[in-house]
Amino acid sequence: MKGPLFYSKILLFGEYGIIKDSKGLSIPYSFYNGALKKDDNVSEEAIISNESLRKFTEYIQSIDDAVVRFDIDKLLQDVNSGMYFDSSIPQGYGVGSSGALVAAIYDKYAFDKITVLENLTREKLLKLKSIFSAMESFFHGSSSGLDPLNSYLSIPILINSKDNIEATGIPAQQSEGKGGVFLLDSGIIGETAPMVGLFMEKMKQEGFRSMLKNQFIKHTDACVDDFLKGDLKSLFRNTKQLSKIVLNHFKPMIPQQFHELWKKGIETNDYYLKLCGSGGGGYILGFTEDIERAKQSLSDYKLEVVYNF
Repeated sequence: MKGPLFYSKILLFGEYGIIKDSKGLSIPYSFYNGALKKDDNVSEEAIISNESLRKFTEYIQSIDDAVVRFDIDKLLQDVNSGMYFDSSIPQGYGVGSSGALVAAIYDKYAFDKITVLENLTREKLLKLKSIFSAMESFFHGSSSGLDPLNSYLSIPILINSKDNIEATGIPAQQSEGKGGVFLLDSGIIGETAPMVGLFMEKMKQEGFRSMLKNQFIKHTDACVDDFLKGDLKSLFRNTKQLSKIVLNHFKPMIPQQFHELWKKGIETNDYYLKLCGSGGGGYILGFTEDIERAKQSLSDYKLEVVYNF
């Protein structure tokens, strides 16, 4: 048995902000993917994955039937016969490894599932998001459900606010374009729950809340609008501001050894860095008007280009 592939995702804009109703834009990233498999693989990875699926199956049984119902007997039967999630998506890197698994389980075992082929009204998208939120909370303590939604649908998702999401089109990539969005590997595995805990702690401060609303969310919303309109001049102006705000106010979410590199990008305009997911490690997201210049400037690091302007 080999199930369909589910892709990783990249939240281009909206990290942390979407918790407080900023806009967000999430795109599928097919370079990494995963699928449910059942074969004679007894590698350590397959065994660990199977054990994790067993725990996840126990958790799924506690989800209220009013939210979603699963064919638990079939799922248990497959888990007991060694099913595992065969995935190239790095864990703790902010590209949705648990989201792809959640999407795969829903796709294969949910009763009355909403499919990609039907007319995806806002109500259906919100219902999927709430199902995925309940499922993915097993991995993170709490989840918006957006990662699995992106992985399940394999289309860009525009988040206007918590209760207003839609499938969207993004400008076509320019394969000859000089500019681009890239991933920078921090070489550290990040954990979502402690970072979100840190953010919630900061939200208790009046000054931080005011900065989030008047600066962070303002520039995040502008970045989403600029990106969708293809207004690159304004996009890079707003991304630079966002990069500055994150360096000044989200320092604990940026691994220590990247603080100087972050600052260098802002000072030279060679690139602008931002958090990819919750931060604390994993990938760092970069935006540049000149990918070759960014590669020279970051020559000690491996860049993975994910979108060309």
